[in-house]
Amino acid sequence: MEMQVSALDVAHQLKQISTYRIYNKHRNYLKKHFWKENTLGSDGYFVCSTGKASTETIQKYSEEQGKPERGSVRLHPIP
Repeated sequence: MEMQVSALDVAHQLKQISTYRIYNKHRNYLKKHFWKENTLGSDGYFVCSTGKASTETIQKYSEEQGKPERGSVRLHPIP
């Protein structure tokens, strides 16, 4: 029997586990800022499929995010 898990479920679990571990490791500091809820970040998360793209292609795409495109002109200064 093959078990299938959605990408959404994986993202949800990763967010829960990382919040739990970070909060436990830095409890005293975080208590000063989060007096009621033990949450970090926003309520949402983003998940997308990469299809059959290779790891190298995804890595390159990720590294290029936020860089100006070659030949582009910035119309306002970066704050």
